[in-house]
Amino acid sequence: MTDFKNYTVPYPPTQEFSKPVAYFSMEFAIHQPLKIYSGGLGFLSGSHLRSAYELKQNLIGIGILWKYGYYDQGRNQDQTLKAEWYEKTYSFLEDTGIKYQITIHGNPVWVKAWYLPPTTFNSAPLFLLSTDLPENDYLSQTITHRLYDSDSAAKVAQFILLGIGGARLLDELNFNPEVYHLNEAHGVSAVFHLMRKFGSKEEVKKRLVFTTHTPEEAGNEKHDIYLCEKMGYFNGYPLDEVRWLTGMEGNLFNHSLAAFRFARKANGVSKLHGEVSRDMWSKYSDIPEITSITNSQNYSYWADKQLYHFMSTDDKSGFEDRKHYLKKRAFELVADQTGKLLDPNVLTIVWARRFAGYKRPDLITRDLARFEALINNPERPVQVIWAGKPYPSDYGAISTFNQLVHLSKKYPNVAVCVDYELTLSKRLKQAADVWLNNPRVPREASGTSGMTAAMNGAVNFSTFDGWICEFAEHGENSFIVPTADYQNMSIPEQDHFDLENIFQVLENEIVPTYYENKNTWDDIVEKGMKDVIERFESNRMATEYYEIMYKS
Repeated sequence: MTDFKNYTVPYPPTQEFSKPVAYFSMEFAIHQPLKIYSGGLGFLSGSHLRSAYELKQNLIGIGILWKYGYYDQGRNQDQTLKAEWYEKTYSFLEDTGIKYQITIHGNPVWVKAWYLPPTTFNSAPLFLLSTDLPENDYLSQTITHRLYDSDSAAKVAQFILLGIGGARLLDELNFNPEVYHLNEAHGVSAVFHLMRKFGSKEEVKKRLVFTTHTPEEAGNEKHDIYLCEKMGYFNGYPLDEVRWLTGMEGNLFNHSLAAFRFARKANGVSKLHGEVSRDMWSKYSDIPEITSITNSQNYSYWADKQLYHFMSTDDKSGFEDRKHYLKKRAFELVADQTGKLLDPNVLTIVWARRFAGYKRPDLITRDLARFEALINNPERPVQVIWAGKPYPSDYGAISTFNQLVHLSKKYPNVAVCVDYELTLSKRLKQAADVWLNNPRVPREASGTSGMTAAMNGAVNFSTFDGWICEFAEHGENSFIVPTADYQNMSIPEQDHFDLENIFQVLENEIVPTYYENKNTWDDIVEKGMKDVIERFESNRMATEYYEIMYKS
């Protein structure tokens, strides 16, 4: 029976990873049945916990048990997107028996802690907080109902729960981390608990590290500082003292800026993002050195091991048979959802990730004549699949999703899937010959979907942004959209330039190579598979966090 009053990780930590760490994240994509994630941040933290377990690191995760998850992505009668919320229950979570109170909006709120043991899904220990308890009033219960609630007060309450509530849980567990790691700034309210625990900002700073994922200042969470005070975000510290401690001016509390100013070390999530972050935050005082640790994904969870086996034994026919099978199996899921039965012998392009404006999911459809010529070529046909979840209140992204649904009805070889979660993500990567990624440069902090696509025999085709800048060798392990001086282009100019170049590379390089030069295509696939596990596997990343961020 686990002792939750004097908690230690249930395995002997490796010597080099023995320093105790608490890792705070709003979302964790550990495995399909545990629906407490929305997208890239969760996929990243899930792979981090998996590697922490494989390396036997002395690290535990602190998150929130979302009663309705992010949302369930269904369809309306005309196949357009329908956001739905269903209650989730999990028999595999262990009741720690720990319950305690924190103050939110002047009211005592009961918090209960649940536990995901490491052996359940092969991840580092994960503690999940819930306020969905009969002891709480209904409003307090709803704090842990929806991940990224669109209501500002609800979101601030969620941040208080993760930060102050998570730091308080560590006291209840008597688990005393030497490092508190904030994965994004959602949990930075923890510093106001740690101030009372350790007595000064200097003492908190010795223990806190911060990972930023946002490459634009406007994208960092800010809330009305008076709302934060009213909600109890500052744990009883008066506003004058909060301003002095965090250096905040004006009426907005910038969560990321507070995290930077309380952290002894900070990092971006790719080399390019590290550069962008250093430049972006350089105008502020009291910012620590911002280094970079490039996001990575976990081989043991994501990669198709048989493809790697056939590649390592140079079994070309075995490799081809396996990829054909993976495509065929994935296409059955696509057919079940959409009625489109795709052909495993046809070049398949997949665009699948979070739907957001800057990621430009619909870009290749903006020149419809050229798009139709691409997919309707009888000699060298192409089929296209889209999938991904917009934020349920991002009506621009939802509109783009629905436009693609309506467009897909015109073609038998174009499909748009819903329910884009871990399982469908892996299946679509196995289905893909080409993994298309076309964010506006430099808007993508890292991006990780292409890593796991490469682990399943797909070739990355991307704008030169995020992790791709450290990976891509055009025509060797991937294909790159030619770059321009984007800084001096308007958004329409950049979109037009990238669209033109995407079609140039597709028409003149990717499609001819796939159909007419099989050996070269196979070499590109295999080099991508090898390069991605050498440099973008999460055991490397989890090790670097200990070596770079956690060491004193």
